Amino acid sequence: MLNAVLSIAMLSAMLLLFGAWKRWRGDGSSQQMWLMVAAALVIFANVAIWVVPDKQGKSLVTEAG
Repeated sequence: MLNAVLSIAMLSAMLLLFGAWKRWRGDGSSQQMWLMVAAALVIFANVAIWVVPDKQGKSLVTEAG
């Protein structure tokens, strides 16, 4: 279940970046575009916290599963 949640999070972050790119191409730089980029970066950071292993080779995903 956690793998599905992380996959959906990655897909949503990629869609946020795609939406920001489309907004940038449409009317140039806007506040919504930067908020979408920031939200995508936060999601990427959260997923990285869960999946990147520590010095002992353990990650939160392996410990939760």
